[in-house]
Amino acid sequence: MDLLSDLYGPGHRLCETPNPELSLVLSRERAIDLFELEQLCDAVGWSRRPLRRVRKALQHSLLRVGLWRHDPRVPRLVGFARCTGDGVVEATVWDVAVHPHYQGAGLGRSLMAYVLDQLRELEVERVSLFADPGVVGFYQGQGWELEPLQRRCAFWYAP
Repeated sequence: MDLLSDLYGPGHRLCETPNPELSLVLSRERAIDLFELEQLCDAVGWSRRPLRRVRKALQHSLLRVGLWRHDPRVPRLVGFARCTGDGVVEATVWDVAVHPHYQGAGLGRSLMAYVLDQLRELEVERVSLFADPGVVGFYQGQGWELEPLQRRCAFWYAP
């Protein structure tokens, strides 16, 4: 196996970045460190949750995806998303975050594309998400259908 597969698992995906010196990797196999996740949530301005509850939420999630700034010694978590659901018909995306230093380069789109690809592999038919009103347009721009009032909820359907 190569180094990236050793660190991130066989299903990892490299992200395109405008900086050729920077390697960013999406992975569902690499374990999420709770303290790194807490730092990421702090950086995007989310309120803190008790770590024991975050650990339990991660354990009960259908899918956990990290976006990592690759470093062979200490990869850093710079993005995250998780899904809950039955793993067959429906899933819900929660807690999508990209560190502010990495926003604006298409990494949120890459993160969501990877999440949907992983859910397609599970043959999930419907995906919903709840987002702050200020970012609902981000999802609409990727083809998500907004709920009738177009406030917080969006849906994706398998073709």
